[in-house]
Amino acid sequence: MDVTTQLAREPASLPLDALLDEVQYRTFLYFWEGAHPETGLPFEKRRADGYMATDAVAMSGVGFGLMALLVGTERGWISRDESLERIALIVENLYRAPRFHGAFSHLIHGTTCEVLPFSQKDDGGDLVETALLMQGLICAREYFGGKSETEAKLRTDITRLYDETDWRWYTRGDDDGPLYWHWSEKHDWIMNLPITGWNESLSAYILAAGSNTHPIDPQNYHSGWTRHGAFVNGESYFGTRLPFGEPLGGPLFMSQYSFCALDPRGLEDRYGDYWEQVVAHARINHDYCLTVPEYLKANVWGLTASEIPYGYAASSPTEDFGAIAPTAALSSFPFLPREAEKALRAFMAFDNGNLFGPLGFVDAFTPTGGWTAPHYIVIDQGPIVALIENFRTGLLWDLFMKAPEVRRGLERLEFQVGNQHSG
Repeated sequence: MDVTTQLAREPASLPLDALLDEVQYRTFLYFWEGAHPETGLPFEKRRADGYMATDAVAMSGVGFGLMALLVGTERGWISRDESLERIALIVENLYRAPRFHGAFSHLIHGTTCEVLPFSQKDDGGDLVETALLMQGLICAREYFGGKSETEAKLRTDITRLYDETDWRWYTRGDDDGPLYWHWSEKHDWIMNLPITGWNESLSAYILAAGSNTHPIDPQNYHSGWTRHGAFVNGESYFGTRLPFGEPLGGPLFMSQYSFCALDPRGLEDRYGDYWEQVVAHARINHDYCLTVPEYLKANVWGLTASEIPYGYAASSPTEDFGAIAPTAALSSFPFLPREAEKALRAFMAFDNGNLFGPLGFVDAFTPTGGWTAPHYIVIDQGPIVALIENFRTGLLWDLFMKAPEVRRGLERLEFQVGNQHSG
């Protein structure tokens, strides 16, 4: 009996490593076989049957895709040369995309690399998308450290993209204010969205602080991201203390996207312990789901931003739309391994294995049956590959944390860094 047949018939009997291999491999294929054939850029979404659904490419998805390619290389699914060729192609096409004081837009066209407005007035730089892209680029640069001309050029090209990002511009000239999410040539600062915690954007502040060309002031972090400490929570939910963020934690992507690259183990600053935060956030999300009869009966959990039966929404314990997104639990493997494994086996068995398709798990489903998401979505697929790999080997955490920009940013913001914690 092959692995695919076993997955459908008896997922509970397969060793965890075999299950994780298959999940990572199929999800990796989203970024390898499912990317744009000419530019190598991964599409924002694909249909559940694997076929193309849109021409749009999200910059955060490109960052996650770069990390997935590195995982695929380490696991032998593609050769080092194949990986290098694809990543060099991606970087080449990123240079074709417009930038706005060095920041990329949220979306570009997969063929032309022209800006696709995310909304009517969101047609310029998106600093958070740029930071999530930079995570993947920096990991790739650190991975390809060889002496060949191709690897040396890749490192130079990636460093230049980072150095040309004018993080300071996005403070609007204020050393005592936040970074701002958007800027547009047509609409200036009209979006007026400060980047404040707790959400997915911690890496934006660390990378901005670590820049040697356009660094922000540490005070931008304290007044912007932490709001002078106002992002501290400290309350307990279902018996778990949550260090930061909104009541009950919010959707799980907030504690996952930055930590695909940024290692939370032993990461602390004056406000608290970031390992405690990511573990607590996942546990509260899990424990809330145990209170919902439909989720409990199906042995599933995980609320985050995903497709829902009538669109797309950020699901959380305070705004539950009834849809479980596999990425939420699977991307929690480093933080809640036992609970994540239980969810994985339930996802595999659900509806006779029909959640698990040619490019991994579909985006979401309702545990009562009757609805399964019609797509895979890149920002949900990427963290599955990255965070499962960090659970297994720490690959991406190790690459990112050794980068000089990251070390500078953490030092300038007075973070303590260590690896005393484990999953």
